[in-house]
Amino acid sequence: MTARVLIVDDIPTNVRLLEARLTAEYYDVLTASSGPAALAICERGDIDLILLDVMMPDMDGFEVCRRLKADPRTAFVPVLMVTALDQPSDRVRGLECGADDFLTKPVDDVQLMSRVKSLVRLKGLTDELRSRARTGQEIAMEDAMRAMASIGATNGRILVVDVDIRQAERVRTYLTPQHHVDVLTEPSEAALAVSAGEYELAVVSMSLGDFDPLRIASQMRTAEATRSLPILLLAEENDRARIVRGLELGVNDFVIRPLERNELLARVRTQIRRFRYAAALRQSVNNTLALAVTDDLTGLYNRRYFDRHLTLMLQKAQQQQRDLSLMLIDLDFFKSVNDTHGHDAGDAVLREFADRLRRNIRGVDLACRFGGEEFVVLMPDTDLRQAEGVAERVRSAIAERRFDVSGKALLQLTVSVGLARNEIVGDGPDQLLKRADVALYRAKHGGRNRVVFDAA
Repeated sequence: MTARVLIVDDIPTNVRLLEARLTAEYYDVLTASSGPAALAICERGDIDLILLDVMMPDMDGFEVCRRLKADPRTAFVPVLMVTALDQPSDRVRGLECGADDFLTKPVDDVQLMSRVKSLVRLKGLTDELRSRARTGQEIAMEDAMRAMASIGATNGRILVVDVDIRQAERVRTYLTPQHHVDVLTEPSEAALAVSAGEYELAVVSMSLGDFDPLRIASQMRTAEATRSLPILLLAEENDRARIVRGLELGVNDFVIRPLERNELLARVRTQIRRFRYAAALRQSVNNTLALAVTDDLTGLYNRRYFDRHLTLMLQKAQQQQRDLSLMLIDLDFFKSVNDTHGHDAGDAVLREFADRLRRNIRGVDLACRFGGEEFVVLMPDTDLRQAEGVAERVRSAIAERRFDVSGKALLQLTVSVGLARNEIVGDGPDQLLKRADVALYRAKHGGRNRVVFDAA
């Protein structure tokens, strides 16, 4: 996924080095040599990530970060601070100014790209949720900022996973003045312990004996109930290769031992605040969407909502030269379900289909009931290869397990899928839908139960 990255540094050599690394990965890179220049660039256009040097004349990185986070227009842009400072107090200060993460000079290429990719994914998901909120009720940015300001970061519910009880108790001692902390010394039970949804943060030691701590991260990211639970790793200096792998799996942050109390507290507060804000934003979206934009039977968005949101997202994709894919899905021979088993059975199938669809698309994808037994999924920042992967996962989820129609029958159903991608300059919503519909027609006439891409 590409993104627009702003590099802020007063030393041209540093700027050129970072610019070369990011450009090689196909990021759109802008540069600024001072804090005021960076603020001006952020005011003029959409920035997805800021790499911000700390030591700059006139206005240092801490002040730039503070101003960015105080401005409703830039408060949601992730800030990755790049600094030669390695004192815990400096890291704490950066986190308290609102920085999302930091890198220490000299910058390691693997660390740089892992952090950039992780924060860009976070920005994309946040943008999509905010966009949906605006589409449903035209929620203003000021409302989101007021919600963020009202969310605290204390009294968090934290699970510490560590086989060393002394180290776990030390972490508990650091955190308990502000949070409620439970300790688990049996790593294999971690995924089950957090599955009830009571915790707001999992703190996982990288030293778990024979148990792989990254297995815990993988299990939490796989389970629906814990997919968005923040994970903080407690690592040793020689764990950096595994830390990078953990970040790729979805780990949110890490702290290197020996632990510094204030840094640990600051990182914990950051993760809990972010988790609570995302939860509040999701709840706001769910609560404020009127019945006029949702389908009563399936709970998915309806055609009216989709048409409006597609126009918005297609325009954004074209302006920023980003990928956008569309998946049109039709239940094969659905009419026979209603004719043979009745409309109640047909409704049960549609509800179950919607549930399977939701479980097999990604968080940024938007699923809607297009009409009757036809459904559509809008996939931002998604190229053909990724779109085909999602479509095949949906197709398999329908074909591999029968539908239970209220205990009356087990029905074997399949779907045909048509894909189209935003790849024609000036393409409008109708043209994109038409191409997906042509692909769907080819899928149905080619034998059904298949995915077909309509090449422009």
